[in-house]
Amino acid sequence: MFKANKHRIQTHIESLARFTATPGHGTTRLSYSKEDAAARHYIKQEMNKLGLAVREDAVGNIYGRLDGALKNAPAVIIGSHFDSVPNGGSFDGPAGVVTGLEVAALFQEYGLEPQYPLEVIAMIEEEGSRFGGGVLGSRMIAGQISPADLTEMKDSAGLSAAEAMEKLGFNAADIGSALRTGNDVKAFLELHIEQGPLLEEAAQDVGIVQMIVGMTEIRITVKGKSGHAGTTPMEGRADALAAAVSILKELPGMVLGEADRPVLTVGKLDVLPNGANVIPNQVVFTVDIRSANSGTIQRILRKIGQLVTDAEMPGIAFSTEELLYADPVEMSADIQSLLIENCEKLSLRYRKMVSGAGHDAMIFAGFTDTGLIFVPSKDGISHTPEEWTDYAQLQKGIEVAFETIVQLTEAKKKSSNTEM
Repeated sequence: MFKANKHRIQTHIESLARFTATPGHGTTRLSYSKEDAAARHYIKQEMNKLGLAVREDAVGNIYGRLDGALKNAPAVIIGSHFDSVPNGGSFDGPAGVVTGLEVAALFQEYGLEPQYPLEVIAMIEEEGSRFGGGVLGSRMIAGQISPADLTEMKDSAGLSAAEAMEKLGFNAADIGSALRTGNDVKAFLELHIEQGPLLEEAAQDVGIVQMIVGMTEIRITVKGKSGHAGTTPMEGRADALAAAVSILKELPGMVLGEADRPVLTVGKLDVLPNGANVIPNQVVFTVDIRSANSGTIQRILRKIGQLVTDAEMPGIAFSTEELLYADPVEMSADIQSLLIENCEKLSLRYRKMVSGAGHDAMIFAGFTDTGLIFVPSKDGISHTPEEWTDYAQLQKGIEVAFETIVQLTEAKKKSSNTEM
């Protein structure tokens, strides 16, 4: 029976956790930052140690490739992202990257040769923490982002994604070379922490994801006019914050009463100029909507659009921008069957699940067979420094991933040349 190396897994997780802008306060690793550069150096170094052919695509996604015996065959890809939310945890994203590294290490240790090429991937900007929208690395791989988009996406300092890429030596204009399709990708497998309490509460080892819910993220901008807090009469004000509140207070009620129980979150709000004695002249906030039914998402978006249209006020301008839209996505039934088979082979307790969080897997599912594995999260906590998954639980999930990758790549023992 193949066994993953728990010590090696722990070392990788803890090593990547060091690359943070907020030491002692969780992981803050934004895409194309100096922390990103340090983490990518570590990942490439470890890929090289495993004998993988290492490359970075034009936009900064990292690949480590083990060629297969079949020439010009499509690759089986395993991995996740290595960026983080501000003050996040050590496992969200890196657990999947480490899974890829450990799978490659096991191929090396047990002398396995894939028939189909094996690629380990570490992707950028899944969280959307720097440029908004999320799953940017995989969306660029899928051809959903243009050079113009990368010029228009800006961080809080006004730096575009294209400019940030260039600082690390990447080229937004060459984004087309990052494209992958079903012609050169046979399958994609991602392991992720659950970020919820179900597996832990049920004392189960592995979640096999059947579907990822649909989601959208929009940005609403409200523009007014600044003025002195003490000398501008109330009836003459164009207060952007007061106007924004008229919308904000209505949003939670828009999802109540929907049969499929969608969720809506206002996760980011910026008030300008943000002075205690200055009337706000601009408010920008994001609205995140998630549902297993695309019709529900569209209905809520129409309600928000009508709310913004009806919110006309003197001196106030409203605008809405879509940052991300993804329909609900089903994972490959064939890969789910393999995952179930391997959980049973390893005597692991598993359950089928729906993911309420978005993952790179939902983008890959648009062009190749895709599977998503969950491992338990302590107390269901994520996106905080307290985020934790026991290394023994992560090891179990990685062993399921490894067995599945062996099947997907049709790997054989180099010495005996007999099928695994």
